[in-house]
Amino acid sequence: MFLSVPSGVRHLAGTTIPFGNIAEPGCYVSHWDGHLLRVLPGGVVAGRSPVLSIVGRRTLYVTKISSDPFLPMTRARSAAANLDLNVEF
Repeated sequence: MFLSVPSGVRHLAGTTIPFGNIAEPGCYVSHWDGHLLRVLPGGVVAGRSPVLSIVGRRTLYVTKISSDPFLPMTRARSAAANLDLNVEF
């Protein structure tokens, strides 16, 4: 199920949201397994279907670590660790 997010809503780094509520590009860390998710600008265009759908019995929560989807890996690991997130990337 995808929840709509009002336009103009911005999530700051450190914000935890359900995967279906991602509405802007950036780097996110999965709470299921600690993997890094890079959401590119074309992946969150208003009015279009999501580029990716993840289905599971539990809601997939993600924490935004950066607005930059191209954040270098070492900086992404550091940002996730600074937020006490599981880092498995």
